Formats: sequence, C-alpha cells, structure tokens
Amino acid sequence: MRFLEPERQTLETFLPGLDERLAALPLKERERPQGPALTLFKEASGPGLVVPSEHRGLGASAVQAVRLQRAVASRSPSLAVATTMHHFSVAGLIQAYEATKGLEWMLLEAVADQKLLMASGFAEGRSGQSILASSITARQDGDDIVLNGVKKPCSLSASMDLLTASVTLDTDSGPQLAVALVSASTPGISVHPFWGTTALAGAESDEVRLEDVRVPADMVVRTELGEDGSLDRIQTVGFIWFELMMAASYLGMASALAEQVLARDRTDAAERARILVELEAAMGAIVGAASPLDGDGPAGQAELLQSLVVRFSVHDTIDRVVPRCLEALGGMSYVSSDETSYLAACAAALKFHPPSRAWSAQALCTAFADGPLVLG
Repeated sequence: MRFLEPERQTLETFLPGLDERLAALPLKERERPQGPALTLFKEASGPGLVVPSEHRGLGASAVQAVRLQRAVASRSPSLAVATTMHHFSVAGLIQAYEATKGLEWMLLEAVADQKLLMASGFAEGRSGQSILASSITARQDGDDIVLNGVKKPCSLSASMDLLTASVTLDTDSGPQLAVALVSASTPGISVHPFWGTTALAGAESDEVRLEDVRVPADMVVRTELGEDGSLDRIQTVGFIWFELMMAASYLGMASALAEQVLARDRTDAAERARILVELEAAMGAIVGAASPLDGDGPAGQAELLQSLVVRFSVHDTIDRVVPRCLEALGGMSYVSSDETSYLAACAAALKFHPPSRAWSAQALCTAFADGPLVLG
C-alpha cells in the first residue's frame, strides 16, 4: 500500500479526476484567492459530498469524508480548510432537518443539484470569550428575522452561495442561541478584506458584514443548551464534524511534507518510519472518532469528548512531525522553494481553531471526572 493511497482512492471514488487536476497545478495557483481550486471542486460535484443520496447528494459517510479531506489537504491546504467549513455547515443542515423535518431538505437538494457552497459564520473563539458566543444579533420583525453583525474571518467569503451563521436571538424570555441560513445574495451582506497572510489565503477567509439582513423566520433554527450547559444534538454533531474534518485537513498538510521525505529517501529508514507511524496513528484515531457518526445511534457527549481528544492529539502529532520533516528535507529544500515552508506554516494553524486548548482544559477534566462537557 502506498502512503496516502486509502485517502486518494476515496477522493477518486467520490470526486473523480479532482486529485489529478489539483496535482497538475503549481502550488501557488492552488492556494491563491479566487484561484481554480474551488472551481475544480465544484465541477467535481464536491458541494454534494456529504448530502445524503435521498437528497440527491453523493452520500459520503463521515469516515469517507475525513479520508477524502486528508487527501484534498495534501494537494491544497486552502481548499481543505474552505471545504471543511462547507461540509460542516451541510452536516449541521442535515441535523436541523432531522430535528425539525422542515424546509431544510430543499436547501440540501439545492446544494447537491446546483453545486452551492455554504460558508460558516460561527464564533471563532475570541480570547476570553465562549466559543458559543456570537457577534451576530437577531431580532424578530414581523414574519422575518433581522440580522446584524460581523463574522471575521469567514472562509468562502468570496465564493459562498449560502451562509450559515450562529446568532443570538432576542426573545421575550431572553437571548437564545440559533442558526440562521441566508442566501449570500441577500441585501445587506457585504465582504471586506481581512486575511493578511499568504498562508491559507485561498480559503477566502475575509470579513462578512450583515447589516439589517432579513431572512424568513423558518430559516432560523433555534438551539438549546441543557440545564448543565451541555450542547443539544444539532450543536453536538456539528462540533464533532468540525473537529474531525479540521484534524484530517491539517494532518493532510503535514502528510504532504512526509510524502516528500519518503520520496527523497534522504533520511535513514528508522526516522522515516517514525514519521509515518505517527501520522498513520493519528489518522486511525480520526477514523475511529468519525465512525460513530455513521452508526444508528445518536452521537452525544462521549463522542464529542472523543473528537476533542483526537483533535488535540493530532495537533500534538503535527507539532512533533513537521519540524522533523523539515530537518529531513534539508536546508536546500527549504530555501530553493517556498513549498516546504508554506506547508509547515499551514499545518501549524490547527491550534488557532476553536475551541483552544486553554479554553477546553477545564471542560475536558470535568468531563473525564464524570461531569458534563461544557464548551460554552
């Protein structure tokens, strides 16, 4: 078995030709804003990847999705980050439909049929603030909900067809968490420059502003926290998808460096084997944590806890493996091309996604002491 073969076979099965087309492009072309990578993804019917087949999608399982995401990231880190946000949003939409049996099925079919991209406007876990807190407010006005606020960074900001956003809904009984589904063409939505680094620039992570954006009330799904502060099913499943897809994506970036180490055969076999063992063990953990999402029973706090454990473990694996890959590739590789330094910079960014390790520490300790897992 060739390194990354299971992942690339999965990618070829669901999105035929995408891997070959991405590999044929120079890295800078794959990674630039408004570059061809997202277009190739849409042409391959990527937006419908995790949409169930009964809603005209490709029906990929969670295990298949994380494998595919690792393969995509090994070719284009920006595309992996951007599409993780899309797949995570679609997974949340599926959960909303299963909970309410509302009009979400129409959006799922539209995503698959029309190859629509969904951006994710959820909280980014600003320092000292709950990851569930939203900077976007919502209020009822007649038959509509009116949204105001800012999301930055917001991946797919330039290419989104739909925006899913966590909002704080003003109700008679006080503020309530909710998720709004908004067409990107709705009046009042605007995009502004924000991303200031070349790393992951192709993910289009700029600022999205909402100014008196009106959406029908049935396009706002209300969510709840348990009495102990735990998340409801929609939020729980969404977080699991997010953590595991992100972990697989960033592991794919580190795997691209390891693939170069393996191909050049410059380092002794023992060191190459250690690198490969660490990466494959991390992928095995991701697959294991994704498996319950494909089962018959509901995913709950235990599965969410496991996804967080895996995400932080993958973070540690990347921090150990990437410097060793750079050392194995040598200084000439580092200075003669910006590919190795670019991949290393991208792979390091997993630590910046919510929830942070510092914010999660007490929540993890409490959960492992038989308490509730409270992320808010």
